[in-house]
Amino acid sequence: MSIHDMPTMFDDADLARVKLVASDMDCTLLADDGSMPPHMAERIRALAERGIVFCAASGRPLYTLRDMFPDLTDYMALLSDNGAAISCAGEIVFTDLIDVATYHELIDFTLADGRGCPVVCGIEAGYLRRCDAVYDDFFRRFFTQIVYVDSLDDLDVDVNKYTVYFPDKTAEEVYAETYADAWGGRFSVTNAGREWIDMMNKHVDKGTGIRRLCEYLGIPLADALALGDTYNDIQMLEAVGHGYVVANAEEHMRAHARFVAPTNNERGVAQVIDRLLELTD
Repeated sequence: MSIHDMPTMFDDADLARVKLVASDMDCTLLADDGSMPPHMAERIRALAERGIVFCAASGRPLYTLRDMFPDLTDYMALLSDNGAAISCAGEIVFTDLIDVATYHELIDFTLADGRGCPVVCGIEAGYLRRCDAVYDDFFRRFFTQIVYVDSLDDLDVDVNKYTVYFPDKTAEEVYAETYADAWGGRFSVTNAGREWIDMMNKHVDKGTGIRRLCEYLGIPLADALALGDTYNDIQMLEAVGHGYVVANAEEHMRAHARFVAPTNNERGVAQVIDRLLELTD
């Protein structure tokens, strides 16, 4: 069965019971041009009025997600850094920090490997080497607060994720060749598309993040809905009762969800939310 032949929101018999809608950002909620669906703020407020929480679930840091949803954080949840930090109604309710010595091991490994740019994801900013500022325009899409330093050697800040950027889009290959075996025993290691390898403390991923958020909100996982498109969404899609892939996801992702939503460019997330709003009006 092709991803396009999967059941849709119109086949989701229990959709009206959903109390949490969690959406990945890139290639899921956001179109290919990086834009948000029109009237998304109104949808988030309409969900909140019905007692339904919208959650942006992303590898992006918390401060970037806040900037992407201005004036809305009191109405929604933010699952950032692939679950390493969670905010609900404007309050940080969970963080999972990587100790300083450990993230320096990761930096040294990346520099020795030589194929990617190390990005140290602090709670307040992303820390990068000044020599990697040539990619600043790209980095600013994900990190609205960046501190460039001549060297990362002396860095000592609160960090909840370590990521590596691959300008040549070889993250999947490098992950399979090197990072999975080297670090998979100690860390939660995942691809966030073809340009990033993300590393969090063991057992930190979007799946454990959505479980923590549901527990905090008192919402059964069976009444949670998640939408995603790629590897770092798999655990989240499998954790919830209503797992949706967007139709632009790669075929292998169909094994991890029950339903398919229209593509990101067709504003599939917004269409699913609109269907939910219709059913709960």
